[in-house]
Amino acid sequence: TLTLTDHQPARSFAPKDMRRIVLERAVLTLLAVASGVAVLTTIGIVLSVLYESLRFFAEVPLWQFLFGTVWAPTANPPAFGILPLMAGTLLITTIAILVAGPLGLLSAIYLAEYATPRVRTMAKPLLEMLAGIPTVVLGFFAALTVAPLIRSVGTAVGLDVASESALAAGLVMGMMIVPLISSLSDDIINAVPQALRDGSYAMGATKSETVKKVVLPTALPGIVSAFILAISRAIGETMIVVMAAGLAANFTFNPFAAVTTVTVQIATLLNPAVDGVRNNETHLYALTDDSAVFVLVSGRSACFLAAPFARAYVLCP
Repeated sequence: TLTLTDHQPARSFAPKDMRRIVLERAVLTLLAVASGVAVLTTIGIVLSVLYESLRFFAEVPLWQFLFGTVWAPTANPPAFGILPLMAGTLLITTIAILVAGPLGLLSAIYLAEYATPRVRTMAKPLLEMLAGIPTVVLGFFAALTVAPLIRSVGTAVGLDVASESALAAGLVMGMMIVPLISSLSDDIINAVPQALRDGSYAMGATKSETVKKVVLPTALPGIVSAFILAISRAIGETMIVVMAAGLAANFTFNPFAAVTTVTVQIATLLNPAVDGVRNNETHLYALTDDSAVFVLVSGRSACFLAAPFARAYVLCP
């Protein structure tokens, strides 16, 4: 029998167990290094952009940049009012979301709740194929087909429509982000527990009532996240806007006018052929900061509005 003074022998690990422990530690170290690289890279990007932006605001007053109505960085003297760019960005993004939001959400509801397995198997891949079309192809389609069609229809009814318009860019951009909203929303709706549906049916609710009063409120935070990603994708799009909406920095909310966006101006002014810009790029960093803050604020605002409707899933902490 063992007494209190007896000691158990120390456990010895077999070579196989030692190799497993070493492998686990190596994998853990690799994951920690990868996480650290990602975090440090993000911090480095933010600090570099912020530093250059502060240099710009040392020369141009912040209020002039935020509330100026003229954007002409290559003029003499230059003008750095961002309102025309923000107006164009908001206008095109709003049109795109008005097109893609209902189409993407309704298609997701149909595929998740009403479509038969055979229809779902055929329809979902076809819908997601649209996401694989290069944006230059969509921009070409917008410039040569959609924009002339909008202009001809507008002229026929007596409207003054530019050859390059925000409406043409917004419509095609909406087509581009439909698969993003549809696919993510479909996954979120399918993630709602079946027990919630069964409980609703047990209370006598119909299919449509269950979808409207149980499934959608539960999945709303995830659906909002899908819309946020789609809005971010629309804000960052460049090629479609260049080819369909033009480069004119007009401060207008007229969907039939030519406008431009923040990202288009960043891409355009980085062109070495643009005189007087490559020597002073600090305003481009300010544009980058502005677009990042815009996406962040819009995303957090959407999460804040959706938070009261959260049920089982809280995707907006």
